[in-house]
Amino acid sequence: MNLETLLTDLQAESASLRSMVGTAGPDALPRATPAAGWTIAHQLAHLTWTDEMACSAIASVVPTVAAPRDWERALAEAAASPDTFVDDGAAELARAEPTALLTRWDNGRALLLAALRATPPDVRIPWYGPPMKATSMVTARIMETWAHGLDVAGALGVEPERTDRVRHVCHIGVATRAFVYAARGLPTPEQPVRVTLTAPSGDTWTWGDPNAIHEISGDAWEFAQVAVRRLHPDDTSLVATPGLAREWLSIVQAFAGPPGADPERRTP
Repeated sequence: MNLETLLTDLQAESASLRSMVGTAGPDALPRATPAAGWTIAHQLAHLTWTDEMACSAIASVVPTVAAPRDWERALAEAAASPDTFVDDGAAELARAEPTALLTRWDNGRALLLAALRATPPDVRIPWYGPPMKATSMVTARIMETWAHGLDVAGALGVEPERTDRVRHVCHIGVATRAFVYAARGLPTPEQPVRVTLTAPSGDTWTWGDPNAIHEISGDAWEFAQVAVRRLHPDDTSLVATPGLAREWLSIVQAFAGPPGADPERRTP
């Protein structure tokens, strides 16, 4: 998928979350979300912090982009506090006055879109993990926006809009199979797993070897929630063949970093 199409989807996903928050108003930002210890303000602050860091990383390799923060200093802070630097960044910004936080998020997201658009296709952007091209960075920002949008929707008691933009989340969930095993200190199985999902629009999306004997199938919206570790697989209608497919579905993870606590089952 080309960069401009991805940026259009990121803009749309951002607008969807912004609309939810805007309807609720600034007074809703202190409301607790399903993520333990995080309010709506923390969710938006995390997105803002990450957008600013992404702009700064891009600025380190694209001279025409201005850096909101010092990228080398950000890397040093991450190295000094590898287990807490992300949460620390969210907590710092979450203390801002609600209207100021919303303005900073709006401005940061606009700057990020411009920075990504200015990134040449062959340039790899440094990051906390492996460096990535602009298309991969956009896809990751869509995933993060969607995932934190779920938390905000849960806090507000509203149902997020179901769109085919969730395909980006599913794609990352599938593409990171080797990573999730490595993150848990496990060897990556050599046998492939085929993934077949039904999109919100009714389309069918597939990944993997069509002849694979191991398969995950079902609803794309549910798979994406499992991939961002907001939903336990047993609370879905997803079907996984016994063995490798079921094992992978239990640990699938679309975001970088440690997996954290496994989601708790909602139903006995």
